Amino acid sequence: MTQSKQQKITLANRPKGMPSKEDFNFVESDVPTPKEDQILVRTLYLSVDPYMRGRMQDTKSYIAPFELNKVITGGVVAEVVESNSNSFKQGDVVVGNIDWAEYTVVNEKEIRVIDPKVAPVTTHLGILGMTGLTAYFGLLDIGKPQEGETVVVSGAAGAVGSVVGQIAKIKGAKVVGIAGSDEKLEYLTKELGFDGAVNYKKDSFATDLKNAVPNGVDVYFDNVGGEVTDAVFTLLNTNARIPLCGAISSYNAEGKDLGPRLQSAMIKTSALMKGFTVGNYVERFQEGATILGEWLQQGKLKYEETIIEGFENTPDAFLGLFKGTNLGKQLVKVAEPKYAKL
Repeated sequence: MTQSKQQKITLANRPKGMPSKEDFNFVESDVPTPKEDQILVRTLYLSVDPYMRGRMQDTKSYIAPFELNKVITGGVVAEVVESNSNSFKQGDVVVGNIDWAEYTVVNEKEIRVIDPKVAPVTTHLGILGMTGLTAYFGLLDIGKPQEGETVVVSGAAGAVGSVVGQIAKIKGAKVVGIAGSDEKLEYLTKELGFDGAVNYKKDSFATDLKNAVPNGVDVYFDNVGGEVTDAVFTLLNTNARIPLCGAISSYNAEGKDLGPRLQSAMIKTSALMKGFTVGNYVERFQEGATILGEWLQQGKLKYEETIIEGFENTPDAFLGLFKGTNLGKQLVKVAEPKYAKL
């Protein structure tokens, strides 16, 4: 059976500007007991994601904000410890959007079983999970890259951006990534097969970007916003498409996010810019997951994970997202399995 006490993480404050460790609180509690049709799971890996920063604000959005002094929730891979459900048994490996806690009691519909033999379980928090599906639907449904077109991706070495660029290559496009270090640029071009990559932290960024896309930009997958997007918008081609996935450059801004007005550039190029979240495509998740899985097995997709060990280091992993310390998907390894076979 399980231990009697556990740790969970609650939201202590609503951050102003860049979050800090003081905005998180570790709380000790009893390990919960599952009731009828419930399942007790033990966290193995948890995901930290940029969108969570928005949920720390008490503002209206596409998803409800986290509540103060309540447990934070996110993507988790866990093992079943005790089950009062006919659909799950001890040792099953499951994934779901559940508590940042060492143990959680969940209902049947909150989790689903995954097969560790098909792919490493962590992929279900990344390339085969929400991040991969975000890349898949945003690029193909909104961006619609055609063979020979030029696709630019900001945040290209991150979990979503790295998949976007690879899918664009599968579709026959030329792909240029934007990232924040020379090491990441090398990863994009040497490992993932991007045609070019540009460092946005360099003073020569705008010129480097222009030189990297001599035929202009047909699709811009925007994960970043801010000055990076300002530079890309000067290079848009007629009928360009812009899937708007994220704006991490402004997530920690304390004032209004000011910048060039985009209307003139969009009118002149007849560009289409559409914001989206992966939740828009929930009815097509199986389609996306199946195709991503096939591409992964065929060796057409590669992925990178940055894994920090220790539940106590979860806030550090989250804060690192805004400093660009991660390559690919940022995860926290919480525990080794007791019952599951990975």
